[in-house]
Amino acid sequence: MILGAHQPQYLPYLGYFDKVAASDLFVFMDLPQYKKREYQNRNRIKGPQGEIWLTVPVKSKGRFEQAIKDVEIDETQAWQKSHWQTLEMHLRKAPYWERYAAGLEGFYTRPYTHLSSLNIEMTLWFFGQLGITTPWKLESEIGTSGLSTERLVDMCRKTGATAYLSGAGGKDYMDEGRFAAEGLGLAYQHYSHPEYAQRYGAFLPYMSVVDLLMNEGPRSLEILRGKAC
Repeated sequence: MILGAHQPQYLPYLGYFDKVAASDLFVFMDLPQYKKREYQNRNRIKGPQGEIWLTVPVKSKGRFEQAIKDVEIDETQAWQKSHWQTLEMHLRKAPYWERYAAGLEGFYTRPYTHLSSLNIEMTLWFFGQLGITTPWKLESEIGTSGLSTERLVDMCRKTGATAYLSGAGGKDYMDEGRFAAEGLGLAYQHYSHPEYAQRYGAFLPYMSVVDLLMNEGPRSLEILRGKAC
């Protein structure tokens, strides 16, 4: 059984879903320390002048060591209204806007107190729209221990995985020998970003999956996995 894992992200990009689809089990890593200015609370869509960042405001002042699962959204800022208006402005003329807009809008009308709840619920919605059926778990429910490689090895043990699928960046920090010593396989995801139909001129990669979904609809999973004809 191949295990994939990643921190919950806001409006994840295509490679995130490719990793999930390539795994037999996916774990949302909600126990690591939250990091500012990464993709846990922000991502981007394409506009007429290029990328547009959408950022969920969070309470981080004085909370430098908080776990991802504990990060609270700053409810004093009207981010939901702003994000939805931006999405609607730039994607409503995409071919599949009418098909997906109502489902997506729910994430911008329902109240959320914690970032991980928003990210995970939204990502699971994308699973459904893309046709991804990979089972998933929360790391906080598994109860892992250790740091870095030891944490991942422990995650494999506790889920019954026989191999771990890492992002390409894992080569920079993982102790590959620990996996071998535990009899675990180890593979790296090397994601080759596909091109797809996109609004506003020349193709711009690494946008949120919402850009792909609104433009390509039911073909999105085949495209993001590089299997489209």
